Amino acid sequence: MTLKDQNGPKTDRNKPASGDLDENALFYHRYPRPGKLEIQATKPLGNQRDLALAYSPGVAAPCLAIRDNPDRAADYTSRANLVAVVSNGTAVLGLGAIGPLASKPVMEGKAVLFKKFAGIDVFDIEIDAQEVDRMVTVISALEPTFGGINLEDIKAPECFEVERQLRDKMDIPVFHDDQHGTAIIVAAAILNGLELAGKSIENVKIVTAGAGAAALACLNLLVALGAKRENIWVHDLEGLVYEGRTALMDEWKAVYAQPSDKRKLIESISGADVFLGLSAAGVLNAEMLADMAEKPLIMALANPTPEIMPDEARAAQPDAMICTGRSDYPNQVNNVLCFPYIFRGALDCGARTINEEMKLAAVRAIAGLAREEPSDVAARAYSGDTPVFGPDYLIPSPFDPRLILRIAPAVAKAAAETGVARRPIADFEAYMDELNRFVFRSGLIMKPVFSAAKAAEKKRVIFAEGEDERVLRAIQVLVEEGLARPTLIGRPAIIDVRLRRYGLRVRPGTDFDLINPEDDPRYRDYVDEYFALVGRKGVTPEAARTTVRTNATVIAALALRRGEADALICGLEGRYARHLRDISQIIGKREGVIDYSALSLLISQRGATFFTDTYVSYDPSAEELAETTIMAANEIRRFGIEPRAALVSHSNFGSRDSASAEKMRRATELVRKLDPDLEADGEMHGDSAISAVLRQRVMPSSGLSGEANLLVFPNLDAANITLGVVKTMTDALHVGPILLGTAQPAHILTPSVTSRGVVNMATLAVVEASQPH
Repeated sequence: MTLKDQNGPKTDRNKPASGDLDENALFYHRYPRPGKLEIQATKPLGNQRDLALAYSPGVAAPCLAIRDNPDRAADYTSRANLVAVVSNGTAVLGLGAIGPLASKPVMEGKAVLFKKFAGIDVFDIEIDAQEVDRMVTVISALEPTFGGINLEDIKAPECFEVERQLRDKMDIPVFHDDQHGTAIIVAAAILNGLELAGKSIENVKIVTAGAGAAALACLNLLVALGAKRENIWVHDLEGLVYEGRTALMDEWKAVYAQPSDKRKLIESISGADVFLGLSAAGVLNAEMLADMAEKPLIMALANPTPEIMPDEARAAQPDAMICTGRSDYPNQVNNVLCFPYIFRGALDCGARTINEEMKLAAVRAIAGLAREEPSDVAARAYSGDTPVFGPDYLIPSPFDPRLILRIAPAVAKAAAETGVARRPIADFEAYMDELNRFVFRSGLIMKPVFSAAKAAEKKRVIFAEGEDERVLRAIQVLVEEGLARPTLIGRPAIIDVRLRRYGLRVRPGTDFDLINPEDDPRYRDYVDEYFALVGRKGVTPEAARTTVRTNATVIAALALRRGEADALICGLEGRYARHLRDISQIIGKREGVIDYSALSLLISQRGATFFTDTYVSYDPSAEELAETTIMAANEIRRFGIEPRAALVSHSNFGSRDSASAEKMRRATELVRKLDPDLEADGEMHGDSAISAVLRQRVMPSSGLSGEANLLVFPNLDAANITLGVVKTMTDALHVGPILLGTAQPAHILTPSVTSRGVVNMATLAVVEASQPH
């Protein structure tokens, strides 16, 4: 959720950035079923007894327990993990007063963010209520259902009064994210910016453009951190907020009225240390910025176009520190940095409210995280180009997995210290363990990979099936996100027609490179190189010429081998084994590798689980299994995850003595010898691998802790069948197959892959090319 100015001018989101984006967004929201949310049961309902427990007569017991002690609702219902996202649709980001029904997609989106980033369940509630009293009546009546209320997209000044009255009436947290979420991140950025500039918040001059809900909440929080009201100059559509002004004034804005004869932003910005913009594009210009103090902090947060573009600001003031609401520049101020984690901490301790101390705790946690030395996990996530605290890294990335680990505990502690926690957390070490487990169950597995790809020097990824719609849609994303420089193998006329048919904006030569298999000047060189590699493997010169004209995977592999690409993606058409043969003949194995293997990732509501070998080795030896396990573990670490390998079998720690069980036993011993630091154990049943409780019963001394996230199977049948069944039964997202053991990054996808899958694998290939083993 990006920034909003509830009172100032709105950016025009009615003009689509592209027809393709609108078309994709409508398709995304409609299929495979309308909307972005569903309700799922968390308890089994498989027989008559389950039904009796879930409803009548069993439900009477928890009902009576809650009647006698309302706090028991946290024990017997979902209320303690349930938030209402409530809007009347009067100030929707960039769209204005579109009404409650039209705002529903935004509120569903907010619900998805809560669930994805913090595991919090949400009902989005759109209310047909304009007046403050009506809003307060409707929302306050919801208290028995929810553990917290997130107010969203309600225009100022009504939003101030609604929140104030609800906080007085309700005994659960009420949080207007448009105000306080923005304020918390802005305050963290300003604290860090002032530290770098060697300035004190008590002495700096702050000038704002915009005086809506977000801007005033930012200023209130900065005052709580020590800023002086007399040093704050607020501007809105009428100009300076000054003493005696009556137009467009309200009690919240009047707090910052200055006794001054100045009226315009250009008059009051002289000598300012901080510019806070929550208004409209172009409000700040280079002339104004040049008149500010040394090392100014520019918070240009209008979306999608800020008050001044960072490049222009840097030209006017080379020592300026700049934050925007955009993801394509450093220091993105994005509310998702804080609101899921603030609610996580508040719900977990049963907070009655979210008070100033809890907000300040979140500010300091966010600011502190940016100053931290990155952990090993974070360093891997950023592809070795780890961001370091400085002018371009004042606040953490919204996808830093440590955010929940810093903010939620800080908020919960502040709630306990200020006496608003019903259920203060007694064991913070256990709480941190619980949060850590959530991080790796949350489905954010690909985020470190995307961060690493963006941070890396742009790599060239070649796509064998360049005419395929899925590839064309994928390269649009890769180009827009700056993840790679694509090269497509395909006929120019066909690609041009399909780009226009699908409404895609990428163009050959500008956004991607093209190899035309029917007419490429490198054809003879490719043929010569191919024949040199396979001429003694039964391939004649004529067959080599035909193959290089007709086999796109061969062309792509030759380009990769010749250094004309950094990574290869193929497999959307044809058999896996054929593509593997071509890659094996041209790219070959990495030095010291016995054989190739394939690793697959399934991302489900349980979290991330890796399976190997799912596509290559029919019946690997113990030595090959050990090699595969270690290669897979190294690949998993690219995701910022510590691998925990279980070598699975029909035998459970020696319960059977078949040849297969003996092979898995031997492979486990080899893994321990070759990589003593890797958590690995076997041979074991599949349920023992997944459940630490079951494993503890049969093998208390197992070297594996918690749930295994890497399952190593004894043969291809077992791995491939399990992958297919689990994927279908859990509706999991499949990433892969990831080909291991090649001399250069090359991946063979499957015909069922989606364009999203192509993007995921191309991004992983970029990271592999940037971080060779």
